[in-house]
Amino acid sequence: MAKYKSEHPWQRTFHKYFTEILSEKPFLRKDPGPYVSIARDFGCTANPLAKKLSAELTKINMQRGIKKEWNWINKEILEASAKELGLKTSEITYVFRSQQKSTIDEIVSALSSKYYQSDRKIRKTITEVIKSLLSDGNIVIVGRGGVAFTQHIPRSLHIKLKAPLEWRINRISKNYNLSHEEAKKIIKKVDKERKALVETFLGKTTDETIFDIIYNRETMTEAQIIKSVICVMESKKLI
Repeated sequence: MAKYKSEHPWQRTFHKYFTEILSEKPFLRKDPGPYVSIARDFGCTANPLAKKLSAELTKINMQRGIKKEWNWINKEILEASAKELGLKTSEITYVFRSQQKSTIDEIVSALSSKYYQSDRKIRKTITEVIKSLLSDGNIVIVGRGGVAFTQHIPRSLHIKLKAPLEWRINRISKNYNLSHEEAKKIIKKVDKERKALVETFLGKTTDETIFDIIYNRETMTEAQIIKSVICVMESKKLI
């Protein structure tokens, strides 16, 4: 496997993981973490919050003489998985919508493309990629079923961003130039897909008790949420 030339932390970790897997010396950390997972209802944006939270956590580390940055990941999971499979990101996005190819689709894909990859292999690769990206800790993972991979780890915090349906409908309608009815349909569809993705990775049905904290995005600003998260992380000795 060729080395990645990029200096992005997630790519270095990704390469390290597969190098060790191939050499049959998988790494294990005795005290994994810390991690923060951010799940969100559709319409509650999380990327800007994750970026700012990571920056604040990095600043805290530096002030305490800890020379370790916090990073946040989201689409990197999709990009790294596609690269490992030799596919385009658009060819595996359906997995994150908790969808599966039909038997006919599988057969047609297998016959028509030398780059065919089964659902099982795609999901397995995504799982391996997520685990590799999380290997060194100090990670904020946005969506992608992240809570399923870190829930069992003591040094982790899991939050979810929610908001009233009408607030989200107005937001999606405005941002995507959709009617309220169209926005409502998309919200219900995406919310269902995200819940199904987490349950697929967990291997069981679940509810919102898997999260430590739920924030209302209608009533709380990003700054307020970040301040709250840092306070909780300090009380849990995650930072």
